[in-house]
Amino acid sequence: MQSVAEDDLLQVLRYGPFNVALQAAIQARGLSLESLRRRLDAQGVAVSLSTLSYWQRGRTRPERAGSLRAVRGLEVILELPRHSLLTLLKPNAERPPGPWPPIEELCPEPGVRDLLDEIGDGGERRLTGLSLHDQHVIGRRRELREVRTRAVFQAQQRGVDRWIAVYHHPHGLLPSSRTARGCRFGRVRMDASSGLIAAELLFDRALGRGETYLLEYVFGFDETGPPVTEEGRGFRTPQHEYLIEVSFHPAALPARCYRTWRPDGHTALEDAADLRLSSYHNVHFIEFGMPAGYHGIRWEWS
Repeated sequence: MQSVAEDDLLQVLRYGPFNVALQAAIQARGLSLESLRRRLDAQGVAVSLSTLSYWQRGRTRPERAGSLRAVRGLEVILELPRHSLLTLLKPNAERPPGPWPPIEELCPEPGVRDLLDEIGDGGERRLTGLSLHDQHVIGRRRELREVRTRAVFQAQQRGVDRWIAVYHHPHGLLPSSRTARGCRFGRVRMDASSGLIAAELLFDRALGRGETYLLEYVFGFDETGPPVTEEGRGFRTPQHEYLIEVSFHPAALPARCYRTWRPDGHTALEDAADLRLSSYHNVHFIEFGMPAGYHGIRWEWS
């Protein structure tokens, strides 16, 4: 497990939600829940292991006076700014607004806003991304064959029942097929001139506050596409966990792979780290509590 960078931790502490910030802080300090429980007990604050686990998983929130005292103790133990966790427990109107950069900042293609406006609000502001796994499958001709996504969300308000997926092919191609599991496709809008697709993914029910939801979807592409050298995803809000994997055909293995990053669609892509290709022909990285921006993998064929 990779540690959470201090800058990323401060970002999550500012925008929340509470459970994501708490878990990121625990990971950053390398403490176990049992260690936290013992240290709180030494301060005269009794909290069970199950309660701490529920708080960091978002199943319950501290509300009683004793629980709020425990949160103040956690801020001290985890060496966090005063009231940083407590502030995240206030009603939404009392908290600073999240970063929410315009979608155009992450995907500068001119048609993306029009596609989203046609579909409407997908409830993104009412969902927290707990876990997202992207797998990109590269074919024998170095072309993109599939993009597979598995995501877990948590509802911050009751009533949310959908999420909107946006994908832009590196060479502007539209998917030739799409499938979904744990959800179904609603309205789908595509821009053939730029290779943009926006798809509404409908849950099987409206979620209750704090409820989690798991879904999967796949975009497939024909074998005739040109070689690709980079893939990734833009996040408008901090993401708790993101795993990206690129699987290569044995006949089309890259020479080098890099973890890439940029804060928006107008900044040059930066290589943040070298990545090692496994003997099973795939490469990946996983991040926790990362900031908004674009995170991806690029590779060189020779």
